Formats: sequence, structure tokens, C-alpha cells
Amino acid sequence: MGEMDHICEECPQKTSTPVPPPLPGPSTTGYNHKGFVMNGRKLKGHSAVSTATRDLWERLFDSGYKADVIISTDNGGVVHAHASVLGMASPVIRGMLKQAKRKGRKQSISIRGVPHDALQVFIRFLYSSCYEEEEMKEFVLHLLVLSHVFVVPELKRTCVEQIERGFLNTENLVDVFQLALLCDAPRLSLICHRMILKNFQVVSTTEGWQVMKKSHPALERELLESVIDADNMQKDRIRRRKEREIYLHLYEAMEALVHICRDGCRTIGPHDKVFEENQAPCSYSACKGLELLVRHFAGCKLRIPGGCIQCKRMWQLLELHSRLCADSEACKVPLCRNFKEKIRRQNKKEEKKWRILVKNILRTRSIGRSPFFSPDFHLSW
Repeated sequence: MGEMDHICEECPQKTSTPVPPPLPGPSTTGYNHKGFVMNGRKLKGHSAVSTATRDLWERLFDSGYKADVIISTDNGGVVHAHASVLGMASPVIRGMLKQAKRKGRKQSISIRGVPHDALQVFIRFLYSSCYEEEEMKEFVLHLLVLSHVFVVPELKRTCVEQIERGFLNTENLVDVFQLALLCDAPRLSLICHRMILKNFQVVSTTEGWQVMKKSHPALERELLESVIDADNMQKDRIRRRKEREIYLHLYEAMEALVHICRDGCRTIGPHDKVFEENQAPCSYSACKGLELLVRHFAGCKLRIPGGCIQCKRMWQLLELHSRLCADSEACKVPLCRNFKEKIRRQNKKEEKKWRILVKNILRTRSIGRSPFFSPDFHLSW
């Protein structure tokens, strides 16, 4: 480019050299016909071709120059088009043209069941891959049907994107869902299905749902089954989350118990530890809960298994610790060795319950990576 600029400045006669054509793709030249693309920015519409090519095909469609096909629409409407363009853009229309009757030099086909303006937008897209945003919003459902029936994948993708972008609401959700199923649009049908499940209470009262209930009872049954399944899955997720919280609390209690008995805790002891005045307070949240439990356990007069609910919890924590402790002889947690002896005499049914509990705790939180349970505090079996 620098050499060409130099020639143009010094030799004016050289400026007649033709400019090379632009590379294929969206054009950056000014163009505002029907408000599609201007200066590389998307305005009111969309185009997948350059402005020059689009302009040519737009004028060909608008003028109907040497059009050789007449398309009859509802209410006596007519759209003029070119057989070669339609046949290349849609294999279905190509088949229709082969069987079409001729009226003089022109062929005649009928496309009914959609508004005349929607069909005109559809035929325009076959020429130039263009559409206006307002027309797309108005006729998007009709265009989705036309693109599916006449096998125009690019327009079908565009319609699905437009519907997903903000067209859906609780009033039209059921209708669009049924249309997505009919038009083999799996992504759109999945989105509609999820929205129906999420807003079922509102959607089930709409007119679209009542119509579907009468015309497609099997589809209604499937949706109701999906709602029940989704509700059961939600309950199951809540149950598992609560179970994980319980196992996590038990894990934290085990950490705090070892911390209290082995390292000492400013909150509850043990009594043989000497703490500095400026020592930071305990950072284990479970210690505060254990403080109340330990103090109660120390002073309770019914401190026997089954005699007091709070004492029973303390017994269970001590037994759980013993099942995790690998060295009861050196362990500073009270009664650790005693529980080891008890575990050996335990019946198989009770043993199985404890094994399941320990397994779930380990699954919820990897105890093996905890500084208080490694390397000398781990499962002993």
C-alpha cells in the first residue's frame, strides 16, 4: 500500500488503476438499505454476506426482473421469484418446481398457511440471507415453520436464536414448546421444557396449557411426570445436602476434639496447658459447641449411655474418634482405648452402621489431608 500511495502522489495519471475487490465477508462500507449493516455495525437487521452482494440480490428480488415463478399465498397474495434461486436455496421447493404447472413461461406453486408478509420475508431470506429485526420479531414462529418445512438450516438457526433471546414468556411457552417438537428443534424444546418445570404453577393456568390438554393429552402427561420427577430430584438434593452438612459437622467435631485433647484450647482446656496472655483465641468453630457438651458431660449425674441425650452424643463422638484413631495407647482423647475394646465385641449389625457413618464422613471431607489426622490419625482398618 505504501508503494501505491507513492505512485498516486507523484503520478496523477496512475490513479486510474482499478481498486482490487474487497475480501469475502461482512463489508465495512456505508450501506443503509433496509437498515441491515452500516460501517461494519449491525443496525436493525442481519446479513451474512457483503453489502454489494446483498444489494444485488435485494434488487433482484424487489424488482422481480425476469422472475419465472409465481408463488400463491393466502388471501390471493402473490410473490414473484426465480426458480433457479429457490431451487438452490431449498431442496423441497426444488422438488415442488419440478412438479409445478406452467402458466405461459412461468411456473406456479402454492405456499399457504402463513401470512403473506411472513412468506415474503422467507423468500427474501432465500435470496440474500437478510431479514429486518422488526419483521423477524413479528413472524419468527412462522419463519421457524417455513425454515423447517422447506429445509433452510441457516434461517432455522436464526429463528431459534431469536426465540431464545427474549421471545419466550409464560403465556407462549407451551405453544413454542409444541412447535419446537414439531420442527425438530431440540435445544429450543429443552429450554422450553426447563422453563415449564421452573414456572409450572403459572404455566399450567395459561390458555396454551388448556389447549394442549385437550389436543395432546399424552404430552400433558409427560410434562406432569417430568414435574413430579423434578420435584423428587429437588427433594433428594435437599436431603443429600442436609446429610452432607451433618457429616461435615461431625468431621469438624472430630477435628476440634483432637485439637482440645492434644494441643489444648483456650476455650475449654485442657487444664494442664499453660497459655500465654497474648495467644490468639481458638479458631475452631466446633470448639464452642463442644465446650457446652464437655461441661455438661463432666457434671451430669446421669452420665451413662442412654441416660441423657447430651451425654449420649458425647459417648458417640468418643466412639467415632476411637474408630478413626490408629494409636489408642498414645492418644490423649479420653476413653479411646476403652472404646477400642468395645468395638471388638460389637455385633455385626452395629458394626456395619458405624462403618457406613465413617465412610460417609470421609467422603464428605477428606480427613486424610487434615493436619490433625495425619499421619498418626487415620482409619485403623
